[in-house]
Amino acid sequence: MKTRLIPVLLLKNGQLVRSESFQTHQILGNPVHEVERFNQWTVDELIYLDISDDDWIDGREDMKVRRESSALGILESVASRCFMPLTFGGRIRTLDDVRDRVQRGADKITLSRAAIETPSLITEAAKSFGSQAVVVVIDAKANGAGGWDVVYDHARRSAGRSPADWAREVERLGAGEILIQSVDRDGSGEGYDLDLIRSVTGATTVPVIAVGGVGRLEHFAASVVEAGASAAAAANIFHFVELSDRRAKRAMAKAGLDVRL
Repeated sequence: MKTRLIPVLLLKNGQLVRSESFQTHQILGNPVHEVERFNQWTVDELIYLDISDDDWIDGREDMKVRRESSALGILESVASRCFMPLTFGGRIRTLDDVRDRVQRGADKITLSRAAIETPSLITEAAKSFGSQAVVVVIDAKANGAGGWDVVYDHARRSAGRSPADWAREVERLGAGEILIQSVDRDGSGEGYDLDLIRSVTGATTVPVIAVGGVGRLEHFAASVVEAGASAAAAANIFHFVELSDRRAKRAMAKAGLDVRL
C-alpha cells in the first residue's frame, strides 16, 4: 500500500479551527469551502473531527452550510463535494450515531471518548459496518514519568492506561485503524512525538495514522520511516503553507516512501 497523506480538519461549532494543545482554537473559516480546495490537491483522504461541546452553530454570514443538524449538516455538505475517502468523527456515542454519519456520506467514523466509556461500541460498529470503517482516536499526553497516558474529553480526563495497552485492546475489539495524536505536540510545529508513535505501531498490527506537531514538510516522512506509521496526517500546516500537499508528497518520496504523486 502507498503511504497516505491526510489533512485533519477540526470543527468547532460549525467553524473550521486550528488547535494548540487542545486548549486554544483559532477560527479559520468555512469547512465546506475547504473540501473543494482539497479536491484539487494530491492528498489521499480527509478527516473531519467535530470538537464542539454542544450542537450550537456559529451563524456567521459567511457560513454556507445547512444548520438544521449542526455537524451532520456539515457532513452532508462536505460529502456531496468530496472526491476522496472521508472520515468523520466527534461526539459519537451510539451505534445510531455511527449509522447517521455513514448514511450522510462518511466512509469511516472515529471513536474517542465513546471507545473508552463504551468499548463495546467498537465491536458493534465493526460488526455493522466493517472494521475498515472504524478508526479509534488515541489522544496521549506525557505523564512526567517517561511515558504517556491516554486522555479524553478534550484532554481533561485520564483513561488510566498507556497508549500501547489501549491500542492492543481496541484492535482486539475490532478497530480497523488507529489515529494516534499527541496533545503536547498539538499546534507546536516541533514535529511528531516519534517515540509515542513507535509505542503504538509496535503494539498493534492495524494501520496507524500519526498526527500532532508537524511544522515542516520533512516531518511527514519521519512518522513513517522512523516510527512505523502507515499514514502521515496534520492539520495546521495545510492551512498556512503554500502548496503543502505537493511539497509534502515530494519530501516523502525523496525519503524513499511510495506515495501517490
